[in-house]
Amino acid sequence: MKLLILGGTGEARDLAKELVTRGEHVVSSLAGRVARPKLPDGEVRVGGFGGPEGLARWLTENDIDAVIDATHPFAERIGANAVFAARETGTPLLRLARPGWTERPDDSWHWADDLDHAARLLPALGERVFLTSGRQGLAAFAELDLWFLIRCVDPPEAPLPRRHEVLLDRGPYTVDGERELMERHGVEVLVTKDSGGAMTAAKLTAARGLGLPVVVVRRPQRPETASVTTVQDAVGWIGAQEKGSPA
Repeated sequence: MKLLILGGTGEARDLAKELVTRGEHVVSSLAGRVARPKLPDGEVRVGGFGGPEGLARWLTENDIDAVIDATHPFAERIGANAVFAARETGTPLLRLARPGWTERPDDSWHWADDLDHAARLLPALGERVFLTSGRQGLAAFAELDLWFLIRCVDPPEAPLPRRHEVLLDRGPYTVDGERELMERHGVEVLVTKDSGGAMTAAKLTAARGLGLPVVVVRRPQRPETASVTTVQDAVGWIGAQEKGSPA
């Protein structure tokens, strides 16, 4: 089979590696928003498709047998485009989505519907904010008279909060490292998206241990499609497609 993986996540890289090892023809597509992305095994393309119609055309022109959407949980636009293109072309589509994080009784989580909502919650929670929601959407916090430690992979673009420090870094992170970072900067509240996964979960454990409130941005809704939560389940779904039976 010739497979398109809409990637950019650790799960997408793990899936590509497993499928290439099994001899599948894999094309991984990356959005190109990160300057130096970790490249998966197999063929790689970088950049957009030109909207949902462009993706549908690309699937047809490249004889794609199945699509696996393994993008970040907050990459809702490409997810919607994938559903449209799959339906338009009759291409089987699977969503590989890691589970979100689970709140514990000893956590102090404050759920937000989006980044604007998260910004409105902050003034009542603390003056020194550890902002780990990525470099996009930071304008939502630009007008707040708070201090921000902004961590992202690539340099963020204006507008940014007036009082801030930018930390360029990439996970995985350790609990000890996250705790030391928060203590050193006097962090009073953490902001994160509900990305899920182990690579960046250490900040939640550190915040719990320090008794800090956490603003957690809910995942956007995705269109309904076949979905799994593990790489092995995705491999099983692909095997079912090869045998000509739905998973």
